[in-house]
Amino acid sequence: MISFPRKLLEGYLGFRTERLPAEQSRYRELSERGQAPETMVIGCCDSRVSPEVIFDAGPGELFVVRNVANLVPLFEPDGGAHGVSAALEYAVNVLAIKHVVVLGHAQCGGIRALLDKIEPLSEGDFIGRWMAMFTGEVVERGKHETMQDFTVRIEKAAVIRSLENLMTFPFVKTRVESGKLQLHGAYFGVAEGELFVLDKESGEFKSAARNEAP
Repeated sequence: MISFPRKLLEGYLGFRTERLPAEQSRYRELSERGQAPETMVIGCCDSRVSPEVIFDAGPGELFVVRNVANLVPLFEPDGGAHGVSAALEYAVNVLAIKHVVVLGHAQCGGIRALLDKIEPLSEGDFIGRWMAMFTGEVVERGKHETMQDFTVRIEKAAVIRSLENLMTFPFVKTRVESGKLQLHGAYFGVAEGELFVLDKESGEFKSAARNEAP
């Protein structure tokens, strides 16, 4: 008997008996021709915010990279290991995606770690060092701002900061300016399941469902 999480095995068996038969031809096509998604989603690794679930995406439709607080670092070709940058490079230069979506969300643990200035969880302080790329943002609570409103504001600001950082990548900037690539910001309310999309003109996040309503 192999040692593997039982819940995952049960999920796989359900996938194999229910979903796989309906999408078998799609998987075979993806195996033979390779992937060709039009959209990359940069999201948080929070287990409650799965892009494939939120956008009801099938296999091969989204190219997804997830990290703590859905952050995009600055373009830094310094010889270090850069997972997000590597995924972005592949998505833009190889897959030739047409859209990049930065997906933030409510109750983000990474943002709260930044705001609460938590002590390092290990000697590496990996979360602290990762979130440090966002410390240039003004993260001071307003005089009459509740903690909840403050947190939401910074969660949304992280999306905007990541969109700004995307434009520091030359291969992204070139494609955006040529009209071959579009950048988008979004914010997901976990409790209500509501998606808010960034209106670049106003700088506000507006309800996607209400915006599409007749």
